[in-house]
Amino acid sequence: MIYLFAGDDAKKKLANYEKFIQALSKSAEIFSISRNNFDPARVESFYSGSTLFSPLSVVIFDGILEREETQDFVLEILPLMEASPNYFIFLEGKLLKPVLDKFKKARAEMNVFELPKEKKEKYDNFLVANAFGSRNKLNTWIYFRQAIDRGVGMEELIGVLFWKIKDMILRKNFNKFSEQELQTFVAKISYLLPEARKAGRDAESAFEEFLLEAF
Repeated sequence: MIYLFAGDDAKKKLANYEKFIQALSKSAEIFSISRNNFDPARVESFYSGSTLFSPLSVVIFDGILEREETQDFVLEILPLMEASPNYFIFLEGKLLKPVLDKFKKARAEMNVFELPKEKKEKYDNFLVANAFGSRNKLNTWIYFRQAIDRGVGMEELIGVLFWKIKDMILRKNFNKFSEQELQTFVAKISYLLPEARKAGRDAESAFEEFLLEAF
């Protein structure tokens, strides 16, 4: 049995998730798995049967679909989870339609909470670009994740970063990166989305990988 709680309306999502958790049977044994302690073999043991100590296991996955390799593994085994007597609960941020479709196909109970478009705050995309230009890896990643949570499109983020790097080259601002590094970044960004689509990769994961490998 699969239950999904996802979306960018964090307040409603968490409220419904907590209400659901509280309603679970007290006899169930609850396990928590995050992206930091994710182990495929351990996950397999949960959908293969019950534990020795409890007839029912509740496995809570928190944010594990953010990593491409973990997401691919989980989407592949969703049918096995669906057939298991155990509960598999996913607490995630905003998910792309192909991922949501996989959960629907596995007959998951869908609980998706999205902010109305008119209420979404406009995000300053230059936060990502300026952090990148300052060679601040941590802030670049943090601002990138914030932008994704606010629903900013990949084309918009990549466009602003492309402009930022070109501007650094034109101004001969080589304090944080060499001219060769900046030229390499421009070339990679230019083909990032087309190559991701050609390879069947998720654009968000491809861009995040570029940001993390740039430093």
